[in-house]
Amino acid sequence: MRYVMRLGLVAGLLYATTACSDTAKLSVSEGTGPDPKLPAPNESLIPTVNTAEAVGWSDGGMPDAVAGTRVAAFATKLDHPRWLYVLPNGDVLVAETNSPPKEGGGIKGWIAKQIMADAGAGGESANRITLLRDTDKDGVADERSTFLKDLNSPFGMALVGNDFYVANTDAVVRYPYEEGQNQISAKGETVVELPAGKLNHHWTKSLIASPDGKTLYVGVGSNSNVGENGLDKEEGRAAVWAIDPATGDHRIFASGLRNPVGMAWSQEAGELWVAVNERDEIGSDLVPDYMTSISEGEFFGWPYSYYGRHVDERVEPQNPEKVASALKPDYALGPHTASLGLASAKGSHLPERFSNGMFVGQHGSWNREPRSGYKVIFVPFTDGKPDGQPVDVLTGFLNDDEKAQGRPVGVAIDNRGGLLVADDVGNVIWRVSGEKNGN
Repeated sequence: MRYVMRLGLVAGLLYATTACSDTAKLSVSEGTGPDPKLPAPNESLIPTVNTAEAVGWSDGGMPDAVAGTRVAAFATKLDHPRWLYVLPNGDVLVAETNSPPKEGGGIKGWIAKQIMADAGAGGESANRITLLRDTDKDGVADERSTFLKDLNSPFGMALVGNDFYVANTDAVVRYPYEEGQNQISAKGETVVELPAGKLNHHWTKSLIASPDGKTLYVGVGSNSNVGENGLDKEEGRAAVWAIDPATGDHRIFASGLRNPVGMAWSQEAGELWVAVNERDEIGSDLVPDYMTSISEGEFFGWPYSYYGRHVDERVEPQNPEKVASALKPDYALGPHTASLGLASAKGSHLPERFSNGMFVGQHGSWNREPRSGYKVIFVPFTDGKPDGQPVDVLTGFLNDDEKAQGRPVGVAIDNRGGLLVADDVGNVIWRVSGEKNGN
């Protein structure tokens, strides 16, 4: 009886949120590019909830690849694969991970948990990194092993020399690595602790090393949507950290970034770029997620303003001085697309039009009607900057009933020039290659 009552309560609450939701007035493309359209906020007591139910792929099902390419499953039967890292010898590492236990945040937090479960993100974390190896170079992994286990919601990975780094939800940990090894059994050494705790709203911690290996950069998301849990809970968050791996010394490199996830170095200018998930609950057309280059000391508005200096009136107390310093991001990726994965096209063997730019894994919206994201896109660059509208690379993650067969997250270029995509609903790593060369 309690179970039936619980289901009835969930259904009633979800019906209420759907019934009171607003509908987008603009297309996703109008919220994409260097100068997206930003209509007036549309805040409501009950936010729009429009999550695609996770159903997985039917036998033989797969996404649709852009003309001139083909897609195949590189590895299947994984456990919520979220993030990817390609080792120099070609081995592919995948973080099989999910959120750690955390505080519910009242009735709103409880509803959020039900929504996440419906979207395929409510399970227990596998807490491991799996190694995938394609020994015969046919684009399908034929060997797999547990590379690291008993981690704590791992996400970002980086190799510097013989040091392998993992960004758990609560710390960056270093392990010794030898090329070609299938498993690390040595005990890890904590380099630096990261903001976490029971209230750990954005739990993923992304990681990238500088080209010289002397600095690690870690993306640390906010502990709320717009500071509603108290700004004291946001210390060290909504920022990219710069860490000295030799000493553990760290500093805030760039801030005001609500949830900085994927990071990549640009091909031409060598700048650090980051994909950022922006805030929710002010309408289906706001706020566009974005990607932007970041430099030391820059501030991008969160929580006080969005997309530059557009003030968010929900935030208390206001801070006009901080708003005045907020920078406009380089390129909008559409409202609520949940753009998580980011990879430079360097090394890609896909057709020529995908040779200079960034691939973006868009996990898909929950706070927009109609839905947005649920695909992998490519943003072309010219002279080190985004140039033009994005190109759809991998689509078809939603079926005809608008249910999620898969949801793309991390993206990476493998050693043979193929594009790898982690799909945490389909539990697959997809590989996109060029039709002509088959790489």
